[in-house]
Amino acid sequence: MSKVAIVTDSNSGITQDRGKELGIYVLPMPFFIDEKIYYEDITLTQEQFYEKLGADSDISTSQPSPGNVMELWEKILKEYDEIVCIPMSSGLSSTCATATSIAAEYNGRVQVVNNQRISVTQEQSVYDAIHLRNLGRSASEIKEVLEREKFQSSIYITVDTLKYLKKGGRITPAAAAIGTVLNLKPVLQIQGEKLDAFAKVRGWKAAKKTMLNAIEKDLNGRFADVKDQMVLGMAYTCSKEDAQEWKQEIMDRFPGYEILEGPLSLSVACHIGPGAMAVTCMKKV
Repeated sequence: MSKVAIVTDSNSGITQDRGKELGIYVLPMPFFIDEKIYYEDITLTQEQFYEKLGADSDISTSQPSPGNVMELWEKILKEYDEIVCIPMSSGLSSTCATATSIAAEYNGRVQVVNNQRISVTQEQSVYDAIHLRNLGRSASEIKEVLEREKFQSSIYITVDTLKYLKKGGRITPAAAAIGTVLNLKPVLQIQGEKLDAFAKVRGWKAAKKTMLNAIEKDLNGRFADVKDQMVLGMAYTCSKEDAQEWKQEIMDRFPGYEILEGPLSLSVACHIGPGAMAVTCMKKV
């Protein structure tokens, strides 16, 4: 039986310390802030990121350099026979495509999963990969299962401010101005490929209700056949107090479900800003 290593990136929300606990490798995502490069959870903490975001620093996301990716893989392959690499969704970044092209040089020893997930849904894929590895599956078998089930997940997000959607060109300045005056809260969704509009409502209470209703509809509709295998998730860029209140609302609405939780990845936070909340559901292998 081959010895399989699991690699993901920090968009999964898995920290370096948590990665060590799990026995996996976490590639830190790079960010350019005022033209200086930082690495998530290495030289850039969540607190520092939001401080820079609040100060209107020039922040742009990037992807790990091919050199850094190869350096990590080569170090791992001295100890392991194969690698399963689970990057963030190919619809949200070119990280997956870059990793796939680099993997072609490794004669099948590195399997890159086009998993089309991010944040806690990507985290669940890592747990699924660990479970499959422990059952004795090879890297290619793990990739096959994760890609087959990649769309068995949903993410809904609402934002506190329209400033960052406007800044990123996702809404017009006029729409942002009207939305702010009317207290409109856009609810966004990620269904694999990209961040899309889902609904527009007035106020936080309506936004939360819209997200919870959407998850309930998914559980009873798209995922009805696998409802008992679903895990819920919640992610946030708001305060920990608000996040715990949000978690309680999810638990009250969906008692008995396992819930994964964690801060939203900084790559998503760049586009939606602080104060956001998300709820997810995903099938557990």
